[in-house]
Amino acid sequence: MKITKVEAFQLDWGEGKGRAALVRIETEDGQFGLGEASPMQGGLASLTIIAADMAPFLVGKDALDHAVLIDTLFHKCVKLGPEGATTAALAAIDIALWDLKGKLLGQPVYKLLGGAWRQSLTCYASVGGNAWRTVDQTVEVVTRRVEKEKPAAVKIRWDGDRTKLDVDIPGDIAKAKAVRKALGDDFVLGFDANNGYSVGGAMRVGRALEDLGYTWFEEPVQHYHVSAMGEVAQRLDITVSAGEQTYTLQGLKDLINAGVRMVQPDIVKMGGITGLMQCAAVAYAHGVDLVPHQTQPSIGHLANLHVLSTIMHLNKPVELADGWERAGSVFKNPSQPQDGLFHLPTAPGLGAEFNQDELKRRSIPITV
Repeated sequence: MKITKVEAFQLDWGEGKGRAALVRIETEDGQFGLGEASPMQGGLASLTIIAADMAPFLVGKDALDHAVLIDTLFHKCVKLGPEGATTAALAAIDIALWDLKGKLLGQPVYKLLGGAWRQSLTCYASVGGNAWRTVDQTVEVVTRRVEKEKPAAVKIRWDGDRTKLDVDIPGDIAKAKAVRKALGDDFVLGFDANNGYSVGGAMRVGRALEDLGYTWFEEPVQHYHVSAMGEVAQRLDITVSAGEQTYTLQGLKDLINAGVRMVQPDIVKMGGITGLMQCAAVAYAHGVDLVPHQTQPSIGHLANLHVLSTIMHLNKPVELADGWERAGSVFKNPSQPQDGLFHLPTAPGLGAEFNQDELKRRSIPITV
């Protein structure tokens, strides 16, 4: 089935809600698949790479030569990084090809991946921006999310200034304590430092989180200090997680070899569905948890659900980030979880349901 058109575009969620970075791949019979790249800085770098370097190559190729096309594009564009914008562009292409393949074969993606262990997946509320809140404000936002979404767990994210380390360790610990008190001793909690500490600072915070019964401590130090991340992971008893800023399978291997035992690659940053399935195999081979980072509420989220449904030993919920409701302006499923659960679509491909006219109206084409 020959590819006839590849369109890269931004999807405007509305004033102050940002833009998604999407790609549409169409075949000669008019069937199409949608994919998503990381939206950092609007995803413009990835979308430009797609429009300028990937789309011309893909037109005329057989959409079912999926793996060959992805590996060829990776090596064709390897001098552009390959990490970051290039791997996010590849992720979008890969997800779109899986969506398209499912539609062509009349099967949901999870069936093509080998079948689902579960049709419903619990979520955790990922609550960002707490570096800039007071203790009381942090508790208020967290409890509001819990009441609304009924998550199985909560992760409090800092989202602070990445150029500064160890800014307010006592204040950070005070917020962690207050959230624990508000939600009770048995509620599952995670703490995402967003790379905000030195090794010493991470040890202080990590020990406090252990005393408070937190389940995981995410990205305590700068992501590019792989050995330091591993050192913190090995010295603390709390599970240390990392990997949302890891863009290749080789980078994930290095993180695991450094000592990290919970890895969090993002489906729209590194390799799409194919990449995340490869990550699952590597994690399984090393006996570490795969708990993907995923903050996009439409195509990236659906792709993530399909992959996670196929993982036998999945033991953490799916991320539900801030502003999830923005997707409801275009996409009919899934906008919000029901009773703390996301339900796996069963329609062919990703199973995305959306308003075609609204998608078209909000689209901003990328041309080169």
